[in-house]
Amino acid sequence: MENKNLRFVFLTILALVWGSSFILIKRGLTGLTPFQLGSLRMVFAGLFLLLIGFNSLKQIQLRHWKYLALTACFGTFVPVYLFSYAQMEISSTISAILNSLTPLNTLLLGILLFKIDFQRRQIYGVFFGLLGSALLILNGAATHPDQNYSYAVLLILASVCYALNVNFINRYLSDLSPLSITTGNFVVMLLPAFAVLFYSGFFEAVQVEKTQDVLVYIAILGIVGTALANILFYKLIKISSPVFASSVTYLIPVVAFFWGLIDNEGLTLVQLLGAVIIMFGVYLSAKK
Repeated sequence: MENKNLRFVFLTILALVWGSSFILIKRGLTGLTPFQLGSLRMVFAGLFLLLIGFNSLKQIQLRHWKYLALTACFGTFVPVYLFSYAQMEISSTISAILNSLTPLNTLLLGILLFKIDFQRRQIYGVFFGLLGSALLILNGAATHPDQNYSYAVLLILASVCYALNVNFINRYLSDLSPLSITTGNFVVMLLPAFAVLFYSGFFEAVQVEKTQDVLVYIAILGIVGTALANILFYKLIKISSPVFASSVTYLIPVVAFFWGLIDNEGLTLVQLLGAVIIMFGVYLSAKK
């Protein structure tokens, strides 16, 4: 399959996987603290990647490790905790919506810091996506007035982290395979994540049945929603562009909305309109 078509296949798979991650976080927080959830997610992902990707570490040269540390920090370590804390106060649907700020930050940081090439149509696509996201956010705030939107700052910071991560990978790690990048990231993060998990009181909490019940959600979140999804995401960056790859965050809210319906979070006609506008933004940002 040509890269032109393959990138849309990857985009769809990532949207389904990451769009489902928010409901898994919501389920996990019923038995874990944000620090426990975030750390356990990274431990599951790191151990799985060492099993399947240990040999890929041979591709990594000494010059790569500082950028792998940066992408580990901005691409996973910090956002994992930010999202876990934010979803203590904000619904999984709204969290997915605010994640849609990532493409705008990717484009702006790419232009300002990395001098990436862009076309006017891409900027239109980003802003159409943001317009659709704004409709979703405003309508969500109106229908969920009990939520504490000061926690939205954490989600905005996470989107900036993701944007930096995409640009760092495209600029400094394009000569590594997606499996090498992902495995290298989690080699950097595994010990810090385990240390946070240890000091968070998890090994005392895991003796409680309520905590045990949510471990399967975090295992899926770590292995599928983090490890495998990151490999696919880095492959998508290689065959497309940072802006197109980050436009997956336009589709994530659509998937999250349907999970929200199942979990009684609601979906309105205005939110459907926002989803259509978001799709149009993806189309514009993807065109050459």
